[in-house]
Amino acid sequence: MPNKPNLDRNRHAPSIGTDLGLAARYLQQGLPVGMPTETVYGMAANALDAEAVARVFKAKKRPDFDPLIVHIGPNSPFREWVREIPTEAEALMAAFWPGPLTLLLPKTERIPDLVTSGLDRVGLRMPSHLMALALLDMLDFPLAAPSANLFGYISPTKARHVREAFGPELPYVLDGGDCEVGLESTIVGFEDGKARVYRRGGIESSALARVLGYLPEERIRSEEHPAAPGMLSRHYAPRTPLSILKSDQPWPELGSNVALILPLAEAHPNHANVWVLSQNNDPYEAARKWYACLREADQAGFSQIFVRMLPEHLPFADALNDKFVRAAAAP
Repeated sequence: MPNKPNLDRNRHAPSIGTDLGLAARYLQQGLPVGMPTETVYGMAANALDAEAVARVFKAKKRPDFDPLIVHIGPNSPFREWVREIPTEAEALMAAFWPGPLTLLLPKTERIPDLVTSGLDRVGLRMPSHLMALALLDMLDFPLAAPSANLFGYISPTKARHVREAFGPELPYVLDGGDCEVGLESTIVGFEDGKARVYRRGGIESSALARVLGYLPEERIRSEEHPAAPGMLSRHYAPRTPLSILKSDQPWPELGSNVALILPLAEAHPNHANVWVLSQNNDPYEAARKWYACLREADQAGFSQIFVRMLPEHLPFADALNDKFVRAAAAP
C-alpha cells in the first residue's frame, strides 16, 4: 500500500498539475481528485470505497438520491461490477467506447449502494481523454466521477474551474486542458429489451439509432429519485437569471446590464454584452464553449443572461438546447 499523502507536507505542492502518480496516491488513500475527461472535469474517487464516495457527495453538496457515474479503462475488469450486459449494450460499447456514452447496467454487490443511490443499476463509462485513461490504468479500482462542481452549478471544462470551486477537500486537480466535447455524456439504459435515453449528451440520438436500428425513446426528466444523473429539471445552472430565446424569436427590449450568449453568429442589439460561441456556426464548437462562457457571464455581475436556442435541425442541437433549458429552469 503506498504511503498516504501528507496534506501538511504537500501544502506547497501545486494544487493543479499533471502528476498522475500523485493523483493516484491520493485516490488510493480514499481522497478525491479533479480529473479531466473529454466531456467535463470530474471529481473522482474510488468507486468501490463507500467512504471515499461519501467525500465526493459531501464536497459537492450533492444529495444522496442523485447517482454517480463510474469510469473504467480498457483494462478494467468491469464484468466484475455488472451482472449482465444486453446485446445492444455490447454493440453500443463497440461503437462509442471510449467516448461520451454512459450505459446503465445491473450492478453487482461490489459497487456500493451509495454510488447508485440505492438503485440496482450502475452507470458505466469509458472516457476517451488520454490522461483519464492513463490514470485509470494505474489503479485497481474504477472511479466514481460526477462533474467537479457544486451540485446544480455550471459544469467545469477547465482545471481552474475545479480549483476555484473547492478547497482542501480536493487536494489535487489533474490538468488535461480544455474539455474536447464540453457537454456531459449521453446516458442510455435498457427497459423491456429496448434502449432508452436518460440524458442527452455527447452522443446524438441519431448516432445511437444507426447502431441500434431504431431511435431510442427518451426519459430525460425526473424530479425525485432520478434513475440517472442529469435528469433534474434544473441543473448545470448559473446564479444569474437565465432566459431562453427560441431560434426564430425576435429580440426583446433589453436593458444595458444584460448579457447575450449566441451559439452561432447573428445580428444582435449593439448595446448588449455579447458572447458568440461559434463564429463559424459550428454547433460542436458552441457546445465546447458553452459552460465556460456561461460561467464567465455569470461571474460578471449582469442582472440577466439571455441565450438563443439552436435550430432543431442542426447537429447536436438536442443536447445543447437541453442544457440551455435546464440552466434556465426556475430554482
